[in-house]
Amino acid sequence: MRNALRWLLALVVLIGTATTATAATAAQARPAAADTETDIKDRLLAVPGMSLVEEKPYTGYRYFVLNYTQPVDHRHPSEGTFQQRITVLHKDVSRPTVMFTSGYNVSTNPGRSEPTRIVDGNQVSVEYRYFTPSRPAPADWSKLDIWQAASDQHAIYQALKPIYGKNWLTTGGSKGGMTATYYERFYPRDMDGVVAYVAPNDVVNNEDSAYDDFFKTVGPKECREALQNVQRETLVRRDALEAKYADYLKANNYTVDTVGSLDKAYEATVLDLVWGFWQYQPSQTACAQVPDAATVSDQALFDYVDEVGGWSSYADQALERYTPYYYQAGTQLGSPDIKQPWLGDLSRYGYQPPRNFVPRSIPMTFQPSAMRDVDTWVRHHATRMLYVYGSNDPWGAERFRPGQGSVDSYVLTAPGANHGANVAGLKADDKAFATERILKWAGVSAPAVQAAKPLAPYDAKLDKRDVKRDLSLRP
Repeated sequence: MRNALRWLLALVVLIGTATTATAATAAQARPAAADTETDIKDRLLAVPGMSLVEEKPYTGYRYFVLNYTQPVDHRHPSEGTFQQRITVLHKDVSRPTVMFTSGYNVSTNPGRSEPTRIVDGNQVSVEYRYFTPSRPAPADWSKLDIWQAASDQHAIYQALKPIYGKNWLTTGGSKGGMTATYYERFYPRDMDGVVAYVAPNDVVNNEDSAYDDFFKTVGPKECREALQNVQRETLVRRDALEAKYADYLKANNYTVDTVGSLDKAYEATVLDLVWGFWQYQPSQTACAQVPDAATVSDQALFDYVDEVGGWSSYADQALERYTPYYYQAGTQLGSPDIKQPWLGDLSRYGYQPPRNFVPRSIPMTFQPSAMRDVDTWVRHHATRMLYVYGSNDPWGAERFRPGQGSVDSYVLTAPGANHGANVAGLKADDKAFATERILKWAGVSAPAVQAAKPLAPYDAKLDKRDVKRDLSLRP
């Protein structure tokens, strides 16, 4: 009898153990109820360090402006934090997610990058560290570098991956394309693909002949010469036009203390003219609008330079917003220095270095190895990376080039496109190929990959391309 009871007890324990193990296995095999039923806002705000700034309605999405707590120094996280602004355009946790950055401030209005539309996914947009309000106080500028910024993105990815569990891509244009590249270089296991638009790659800061070669051949010859004549004439009439510039600064309560003098700020604007023209102007129509410099009035000349070059560009009030960019250009990124021989001795300063555009209270030391390291990595280790450039964009003269050792990585050029080049502007075969790669990397269904078409319909408001039209020499 005792043996029978012992056997019965053992059987009960065995059944109970098996039932518990089966339940545990089942629980691991499916998401917890909270993962599928809890409101997405609550899930986002449950992330440690995440706080809500505001939610804005948009049909078909949930859109959140958030702050995320980041360490000032990812190597020493106990030494202070700051609030980094991010936004989340939420579609569905079952969709892929795109991490987007411009490399500057983040927009707080709903918008969708091209890859996000292609994959019909969620979008996490990140403000670059030290662009206000995502700036520590006080600001230790030595902690503004490409590794720290990549580590910001890595931390955000780690925080949100448990919510958005499908494939992730990262993207950005210009400095945002550079940022996407640096993120991939330092954290190559995070993303399933990279789509970088019009990303400059200034490997050797003191060697900029590629830009000089670009300006010798871009566009029609008569257009290039007309722009050069405008520059020359603006410097020939320096005294008269600087008087107008002084009036302009006064009327707008602008100062030029950072650059150091009105004369330096004036010339910096004039020297940027040809670059700004080809970077932003639609050359098919804009060439016809270049004035005959020798015959137009002082006011007409002044107004044209303002339209293309922007007389406010080197005022303190404009530079202050971009101090983080100029700091990085002068410490790691490098910056172009084109010769413009057509100006002869009319130019007193030449292209001025980034040091001239950063307050002297902020120390700067250039690190020549930073870009060489990234370039070498892209050439030999790039995996699932796509670069898109415009044939008329000066920033593409020095570009990223995946080489031997890279895997599933490509460079495509949109003919006639400027700094707004995108996949939609590529030749038909290239467009289909790029779209197919993006869909493949995003892990969508095979039929959708084969169709090689964007999965979300165009939305005129959401998909309006925010080409960052900064009228001075910034990517």
